[in-house]
Amino acid sequence: MDKIALALAIIGGLNWGSIGLFGFDLVAAIGGGQDSIFSRIIYVIVGLAALWCISLFFRDTVVREKK
Repeated sequence: MDKIALALAIIGGLNWGSIGLFGFDLVAAIGGGQDSIFSRIIYVIVGLAALWCISLFFRDTVVREKK
């Protein structure tokens, strides 16, 4: 789940980068505009993935060696 959420958050970040640099919204282009239901679903899924990724900051990721 973490890797899927991270991949979606990265895709969302790249989309925002393309909007900022080129004025091109890939999700809107694929989904039929920013207001289409398909695009809105994609935006919500990417947003939820980003919220999930916040939890990565608060997890103990150190692998302890078994004795």
